[in-house]
Formats: sequence, C-alpha cells, structure tokens
Amino acid sequence: MGYRRDTFAIGEWYHCYSRGVDRRIVYESDDDYQRFLGTLYVSNDTHATHRDNFKHLSYQDLLQLERADPLVAIGAYCLMPNHFHLLIKEIKEGGITKFMHKLGTSYTMYFNIKNDREGNLFVKPFRSKHVADDRYFRRVAQYIHLNAAELCEPHWKEGRVRSIKLLEKTILAHGFSSLPEYCGAKRFERDILDKDAFELLQEGLPSLSEVLSETADYYATLR
Repeated sequence: MGYRRDTFAIGEWYHCYSRGVDRRIVYESDDDYQRFLGTLYVSNDTHATHRDNFKHLSYQDLLQLERADPLVAIGAYCLMPNHFHLLIKEIKEGGITKFMHKLGTSYTMYFNIKNDREGNLFVKPFRSKHVADDRYFRRVAQYIHLNAAELCEPHWKEGRVRSIKLLEKTILAHGFSSLPEYCGAKRFERDILDKDAFELLQEGLPSLSEVLSETADYYATLR
C-alpha cells in the first residue's frame, strides 16, 4: 500500500498523475474515456457525489450540471490509454486529496463492475509535482496536452516525427484532453476547466504547430 507524503497548499498548482496498475489499459473504449471525464466533472464538488445518481443523464447533460462548491480548479488534463494527467489547484483545504480519492474510487468501481474484476485500478498513491511559477505552469500545461502525440508517433520523445501536420491533426482528434478548447473548439468539456486558469493559459498561447515543432526539435537535441 502507498502513502502520500506530499502536502498541498491552497492557491498552489500541482501536476497530478497516475497510471493503471501493472501499466494496464484503464480506458478500453470511448465510453470509458467519457465516463472518466464525466466523473472528473461531478467529483469536483464539496458535496458527496454518487455517480450512479446521474446514470439517467446523457454525457452532455452531465457536463452541464450545476455543482455546489468546487474542491479544485482544473487547468488542463489529458487521458491516455493507461494513465492520466491533471493540472489542478487546491482551492479548499484538503481539496486535491479528496478530489483525487473521489475520482479514482468512482471510476474504479465502474470499471471493475463492467469488467468483473476486483482491486485497485490505479497505482496508489497518485503522483504529484508542485508547479512553482508561471513559466512552469505554462510548460506543464503544454507537456500534459502533448502526451497524446505518442498515440501516433511512438518515437516522439526521441525527436523523430514523420509529419508535423499529421501529428497536429491526430493530436486534436484524440479528443480526450483539454487541448481542443485551447485551440478554439467549442465543446461541452469546456466546463471541466476553471475559467480563470483557462483565460490565463490561453493568453499568448503559440499555435499548436509551433509548439509541436519546437518540442520535436528539443527532443531531437537529447538523442
């Protein structure tokens, strides 16, 4: 069993992430991805939430529910087949810990029932890194969004990319990250994100093709 030693301070941002136990796939279908995103939205509330209470709602309706009082602010996210990344800020005492517990427990129960399995789905405890300044804040958001590049370019972090244009198209088509919102898409998932964080990150944001080219060049220098 893992135990958290990190402490979270109100008003501070953190990069939080976790992967499936034994690196197993945790999202096996689009329905799984949407279930996690819906849970990401409804779990961000100081009130107790029971995901099954919303089973009669469509995915779009779920993301438009009013919440009483958020536990955290979400600036960016990206779901990958066997792990997820979140950029979140503590806005309530103990908010991040409570939010991550609600999120992981709810999705694990859904996944285990669907797949007739038992036990933990995600490695515990979840990992976290403090985002100490504004420059790092922006860099972490880009890193989170660019995780999806590995879905079509397995050698992405070795600086080997077949086509930046194809990569840009594929990474936006992934859909299970907050990147489309930052590239101007109008989606229901926009309400997952904190308004102030979204406006701050979007300000002066370079184009996706620029970010991809610069990042690929950087990775190439590390070879």
